Amino acid sequence: MSFRKVVSLACGFAGGSAVLVCAAVAADNHGYFGERCRFRKTLAAVHAAQPSAWPTANGWDYNWDKREPSSMVNGKRKESAGDSGNPDGENNKPKATRYICLIRHSQYNLKGDGDKERVLTPLGREQAEFTGQRLAALGLKYDVLIHSSMTRATETANIISKYLPGVELESCDLLREGAPIEPVPPVTHWKPEAAYHEDGARIEAAFRRYIHRADAKQKEDSYEIIVCHANVIRYFVCRALQFPPEGWLRMGLNNGSITWLTIRPSGRVGLRSLGDSGFMPPDKLSRT
Repeated sequence: MSFRKVVSLACGFAGGSAVLVCAAVAADNHGYFGERCRFRKTLAAVHAAQPSAWPTANGWDYNWDKREPSSMVNGKRKESAGDSGNPDGENNKPKATRYICLIRHSQYNLKGDGDKERVLTPLGREQAEFTGQRLAALGLKYDVLIHSSMTRATETANIISKYLPGVELESCDLLREGAPIEPVPPVTHWKPEAAYHEDGARIEAAFRRYIHRADAKQKEDSYEIIVCHANVIRYFVCRALQFPPEGWLRMGLNNGSITWLTIRPSGRVGLRSLGDSGFMPPDKLSRT
């Protein structure tokens, strides 16, 4: 197989599964690509944000969030249980499904000097109103509304919250915008490696805090809203679906858009897009 075909298979967003990437890593370890092959840089980028292990041979790592029930049991207690079964394992089984709405902030003033001046534009405020109306119209009982501490995300969340009375608001610094991992294919503008190293660790920490299956103590399904940024959401989606995380820049998100992640008790993850709030007219869309 030619080098070009291997790379296209391994890195393709639609056709390149994590299994193929694993195969490519193994081939590289055996010297298939040669010492000076550019694919080595791709492999380095894949590991830059220190994600969890690649999926297992069957194509899906059920312990991707380190909450698979059998992994939550003390090994020594498991052995002592013997033939009597493993009550701890049963107690650690999640029963509820988590529905997570990832919302990109609305349009903001790109010319602002620093975060405090990058406030929402009049169009951005209108976009947030539409998004709030859409979430309210779904008729769901939301548990919490978490938002990035950056100004544009905070303002977006505050407008949305008007349509969701009684839903608790929480601010989180981990959700701030950044460069999660060096993208493949590479971007034309240069960023120092330190930027990816620092931002990537923070955004990966945010993923581990918020994107996981329900706790075993959770009895009912939950509906949670996270208002943050395009780079953060795209990285979350790649990680949750176990796609190569360096492919995050291959997706686009409009301002005020809703991306819906469903995390089942089994650890299966599904993706659904509700589009640009569902209420937003075409002339109100923007990506800035």
